[in-house]
Amino acid sequence: MSERFQSRFPSYDVLDKRHSPSWNEQTRAVIDRRLHQIPERQFFTEREWAILHAVCARLIPQPDRPQNAVPIVPFIDERLHRNIGSGYRYEEMPPQRKAWRQGIAAIDDEAHLRWRSGFCGLPANQQDATLRAIQHGDVRSPEWAGLPARRFFKSVLLREAVSVYYAHPAAWSEIGFGGPAAPRGYVRLASDRRDPWEAEERYER
Repeated sequence: MSERFQSRFPSYDVLDKRHSPSWNEQTRAVIDRRLHQIPERQFFTEREWAILHAVCARLIPQPDRPQNAVPIVPFIDERLHRNIGSGYRYEEMPPQRKAWRQGIAAIDDEAHLRWRSGFCGLPANQQDATLRAIQHGDVRSPEWAGLPARRFFKSVLLREAVSVYYAHPAAWSEIGFGGPAAPRGYVRLASDRRDPWEAEERYER
């Protein structure tokens, strides 16, 4: 990325609400776990973990927090280890555990076929080109057999990575989100209205 990321809420930190009426003990406990109890690898192999980490770093780059990046892969791994699904599965998709293993292998093989290197060894522009091709279903690897590349990219990989990212307080601060609505809740719900305890936009677009 050529330009440094700038949040529209540069002075806002959602964790300042910790001891305010906005959060109760249950909320604080959930947030503390996300911040301090990062799951260890249990489902993915070491290689799968490394490939997925490299993929997520391109899907959601975090150049503004190199030492404190939101951990995405550990929480995906935990869901798969516990086999927690979404309650549904697309007809053409294999079961989620198989889909993830096959999808990660296919991404790496796709990189090999295009650039003669595994995904982790590619420069950022070639990693992006590989993911963009997968996003549009322009794939060459036989590893995709039985796994629709576009569906995996959009409905599994990207959906899960984004869901994990925006469940983290660092991402809430970035977009000015106040966190869970319990117990205080939100009152001013109309467009361009905000409650006094919500973040105020400071960055000029």
